[in-house]
Amino acid sequence: MRSCFLQKIIRSILFVFISLSLLCLNQVFCPDAAFADRIRVLIIDQNHPSIPGKDEQLEKIGYKTKDALLNRIHYTGEIEVWKGQNGLYFINEIPLEEYVKDVVIAEVGKSWEMEAIKAQAVVARTYAVYHKKAKENSYYHLTSSVLHQAYKGNSPNARIAYAVEKTSGEILTFNGKPIEALYHSTCGGKTEVPENVFGKSYPYLRSVESSCESSPYWAWERNIPLSEIEKGLNISGIKEIGIISYTSTGRIKELEINTESEQITLGSNELRRLLGWQRVPSTNFSMIRDGDSIIFKGKGHGHGVGLCQWSTLQMAKKGKNYREILSFFYPGTEIQLCKGH
Repeated sequence: MRSCFLQKIIRSILFVFISLSLLCLNQVFCPDAAFADRIRVLIIDQNHPSIPGKDEQLEKIGYKTKDALLNRIHYTGEIEVWKGQNGLYFINEIPLEEYVKDVVIAEVGKSWEMEAIKAQAVVARTYAVYHKKAKENSYYHLTSSVLHQAYKGNSPNARIAYAVEKTSGEILTFNGKPIEALYHSTCGGKTEVPENVFGKSYPYLRSVESSCESSPYWAWERNIPLSEIEKGLNISGIKEIGIISYTSTGRIKELEINTESEQITLGSNELRRLLGWQRVPSTNFSMIRDGDSIIFKGKGHGHGVGLCQWSTLQMAKKGKNYREILSFFYPGTEIQLCKGH
């Protein structure tokens, strides 16, 4: 009897040990300074559109804890007020999972398919962890604008909260490290490779074909006066705008602008930045001269790299789960739990 009792105890101990070992295999180590449980977000809005300069020294002059209203937007966590050479900056320190909920609700529709929302939650969390690790010694880790990922303060929603909680702590990794989980709204049928946009490549970010016809940016058209283009580019006397080259995915890479006095070569992403990201939604476009205007006809919205949000929605509607969706857009990656979370 005693022998059987001891065997049962030994088996129980082995079971617990094996279970814990398997759990550890599915975790990735995130240093406390790089992950912990909070994130610091620089608030960017119409009243405070700038970010601190690279060497700009900041002085903390105030803070508000728990809840705060800033330009009529409700923020939870702590709002810190910092003074720099170029003005005031507001930094929101907030628990990471609460931040992820607020990012997801700002990035996708509340009524989207649950698996699409879960995919966005994992991507938003991964993106935050990656940038927190990269800027662990900075005043802030991310901005609240499209420079990083959308964050519009606290907007509670039960479906979003459920998706975030069901994926709690899950991040995408490659070789055991958090990836730079780039994503965008609408690819227009094929995603872009990162070297064409950011000048560097990643083994887990490749061009894939995907369907996103349900997006309002599947096809778009903009009639932009030459005077607006001249103002945005700070030039005058535009005579002609032509295409010099395309990327490997068929998007425009470089443009040639001929004026009365010079010939200018301009990257398509720089054109988008100067005219406005919404004004020219993507670099996948064609141009037609119409008197004193240029008609841009294009497909897609955003830089086109990584996960396409509207393709994610269509994949979820066809029965794909969030793990399958993430594997498709980030091949070779693994979903792991971050220790300490």
